[in-house]
Amino acid sequence: MAETKIAQVVEIATFELADGVTHEAFAIVDAQVEAEHVSLQPGFVSRETGATDTGWIAIVHWESAEAAQASMDSFGSAPAAAEFMGMMDVSTMAMARYDINR
Repeated sequence: MAETKIAQVVEIATFELADGVTHEAFAIVDAQVEAEHVSLQPGFVSRETGATDTGWIAIVHWESAEAAQASMDSFGSAPAAAEFMGMMDVSTMAMARYDINR
C-alpha cells in the first residue's frame, strides 16, 4: 500500500491573467504546469486552482516549507513554467505560505 503524504504547509497564490488571455486558454496551461512540474516535485501533496471573473487562485499543499521553497526555486527554469508565467499579470501575483496545525 502506498504511503499517504501529510500536508504540513499550504501555499496560496492569487493573480490575474494578462490582457487578452482567456480563462479557457490559461486552464490548459495551468493543468500542464501541474502535470509536468509541480506534481513531480519532492514533498508535493496536492494542488487545486480556481477562478473568478477577475482572477485566479492556486492552492498547493506540501509536506514541508523546504519542499515548497525548493519547488519555487526550480519553477523559473522549468520548461512548463514559461508559458504559464507569460499568461499571467505577474504584477498582480501575491503568495503566502501557512503552516498547518502547528
